[in-house]
Amino acid sequence: MTEDTKTIRQMCDAFDVTPRTLRFYEAKELLFPIRDGQKRLFTKRDRARLKLILRGKRFGFSLEQIRQLLDLYHMGDQQHTQIARTYEIAKERLADMEAQRDELTEAIEDLQAQIKWGEKMISSMNNSRKAAE
Repeated sequence: MTEDTKTIRQMCDAFDVTPRTLRFYEAKELLFPIRDGQKRLFTKRDRARLKLILRGKRFGFSLEQIRQLLDLYHMGDQQHTQIARTYEIAKERLADMEAQRDELTEAIEDLQAQIKWGEKMISSMNNSRKAAE
């Protein structure tokens, strides 16, 4: 092992992921560690790809979208295609996230109104019960 490669444990520690996660991404052909017997050694390229995978997952991209974007890196056009496609997917995802946020904000406001109504009803019932006593 050199400074250019990291073990699975070092990758897990550096990226706060589990060995199972790394093996999953390897099985999905998103990462391509060097196999040394039972050991997996991850290169700088693997580390860069994992960073992008985790960022893509955080933004809600599917693994298939992430794979397609990573595969565009080697198009030979100074990543123009990769950047343009990432931009398109990111804009679509942002619009989806903003719509979800708006729906969530509306649901929160509705629930807050229902809670206030419930508080008034409970207070009214308690006052009526006290008056009857």
